[in-house]
Amino acid sequence: MIDTIAHALPHGTTLHCRTRGERGRPVLLFLHGFPEGAFIWDALLEHFADPAHGGYRCVAPWLRGFAPSSAPPDVAAYRAKHLVQDITALIAAECGDSQPMAALIAHDWGGAVAWNLANQRPELMQRLVIVNSPHPGTFLRELQNNPAQQAASQYMHFLCRPDAEALLAADDFRRLFGFFDRADGMAPAWLTPEVRDQYRATWGAGLTGPCNYYRASPLRPPREGDAAAGALTLPDSMLTVNVPTRVVWGLDDPALLPGLLQGLAQWVPSLTRTEVPGASHWIVHEQPAAVIQAITDSLTPGALQNQ
Repeated sequence: MIDTIAHALPHGTTLHCRTRGERGRPVLLFLHGFPEGAFIWDALLEHFADPAHGGYRCVAPWLRGFAPSSAPPDVAAYRAKHLVQDITALIAAECGDSQPMAALIAHDWGGAVAWNLANQRPELMQRLVIVNSPHPGTFLRELQNNPAQQAASQYMHFLCRPDAEALLAADDFRRLFGFFDRADGMAPAWLTPEVRDQYRATWGAGLTGPCNYYRASPLRPPREGDAAAGALTLPDSMLTVNVPTRVVWGLDDPALLPGLLQGLAQWVPSLTRTEVPGASHWIVHEQPAAVIQAITDSLTPGALQNQ
C-alpha cells in the first residue's frame, strides 16, 4: 500500500511524497512534470518496492508549487537553484549518510530538475533515468535554431500569461485535460474517471505554482519583445552529466521533438537511449511497462553503454 508522508526540509519547503518500500533500502526517487502530480508514478512505486523487483525504497514527491507541497507565490522561487535545493534536501532526508540513491527517475519538468541536479551533485545518485525531458543543451540549441521545435513550444508563452491560471481552470479544466488528447482529438484510454479526479485534486488546489515554472525559466522560444532562449548562453560546465544515464523517449511527443535527442553524447558521455515508437509525452501513463523495463535495464549492472 502506498503511503503519503510530508518532509519538512531545513530551508522551509515541505514536500509531500508518495512512498512505498522500507526505509533503509536503496532509494529510487521519482520526479513528475507539468501538469502532473506524484500519483503518476504509483504503478512504478508498487513494482520496484516489491522484493521480487529489487525491494527498493520508492519516493515520489509533489514538486514545489504542486499541491499539497509548498507553493511559494513569487515567480523567482521557481528558478532552478531552488528546485535543485528542494530535491537535494529530500535526498538527504531519505538517504541520510548512506550510499547514493540507486537512481533518480524524472519526467518533463522533473527531468529539468534532474538534469541540473545530476550536473551539480552527481555523487547523490548512481543512475539517472530521464523520460521525455530535454537536456538543457539540446533544448537551447533547438529553441534557437529549429523552427519546428520553436513552433511546438509556443504553448509555453500561453502558460506565462498573467491569466493562464484562470484560463486553465475554466470549464472543469478543459484546456488542461486537452493537453492529454490523442492526435485524433480523443481523450486517451488511460484518462479514467479515477485519474481525472486525481488531476482535479491537484489542479483545484492551485495552478500558480505550476505556471510559475514557465514564468521563471528563459528556456522558451524567442518572439518579438521576448528574447527568451535567443539571448541565453550556457557553458559546457553547466551541461555536462557524468552520471550513467538512460533517456527514455516517446517518439510521438508533439511538444518535444526527436531532434532533442541529437547530440546528447556531447554532454552525457555515459548514455543509453530507449526510443518508444507510438508513445507520446504521456508515456508514463500510456506504456508503464515500457518505462518499468527501461528502469530495470538501467538498474542492471553493466546495462548502460554508450550509444
